Amino acid sequence: MSIKRIIKILTDGGIEPNEARVEAELLLEHFCNYDAKKSIMGVELAENDLAFVEGKARERVETRRPIQHIIGLADFMGEKFIVNEHTLIPRDETELLVREAVRIIKENDLKQAIEIGAGSGCVACMIAKLSEVPVIGVDISNEALHIALDNATKHNLFNKAIFRKSDVYSNVREREKFDIIVSNPPYIPLSEKGKLQKEVEFDPEIALFTQDEDGIEFYKRIIEGAARLFVKRGFVVFELGINQAPLVEKLFIENGFTNIKITKDLAGIDRVISAELILEE
Repeated sequence: MSIKRIIKILTDGGIEPNEARVEAELLLEHFCNYDAKKSIMGVELAENDLAFVEGKARERVETRRPIQHIIGLADFMGEKFIVNEHTLIPRDETELLVREAVRIIKENDLKQAIEIGAGSGCVACMIAKLSEVPVIGVDISNEALHIALDNATKHNLFNKAIFRKSDVYSNVREREKFDIIVSNPPYIPLSEKGKLQKEVEFDPEIALFTQDEDGIEFYKRIIEGAARLFVKRGFVVFELGINQAPLVEKLFIENGFTNIKITKDLAGIDRVISAELILEE
């Protein structure tokens, strides 16, 4: 079968077998419109198409370039989002960030949301889609913002997922107020550079690394500046790096936040933290 040839290239190159099957299917579907149904029916690819996909599989194993960059798309929460070397590839763990944000929005009847560090826009788009609340996503990268806007268009989220350039709050206007701030900020200390999985090195450094030793500089900036975005109260929801929950919780407490909740991922790691700030009258 056609797919077996692709899988063999990937597994021989060190890709784990289950992952290799998924990646082979992605390559075949994206470049040749060859899906599982055609495979089950025994439909064979033209040799030139198969050779092209085999070349892409070899590129994957030789460079360790992520499959999402090779096809230009990433799956996130059942939807496909445009990605490239200027945007983080959304991970499964980030679904927890979206779901926690949507839960808080719905339970508290919130009306306005902002995402700090929007990247590809997948988080802002999914919050807008699942909650019906408009989301402004900000990012410092012009290239990432172009992708985010393309994704908002792709998912028909006109006037619901809106993106603009801003270094955290630098371009958030004084009159703009929000009920919830959401962020998956850079949280890897620069000292960890060179120690990460090869595929991660293809993500933009600006979205990965911090200058401080604990990886909490962006959490600190977002928490300390949050109050000016709220009217009477507001929520902040973060994705966390490993072992950062106590540090971020401490920042919340020091800045007057309460109702702190930590959510673990499937591996039992503290992955998402949320908190509420009630402003004095």
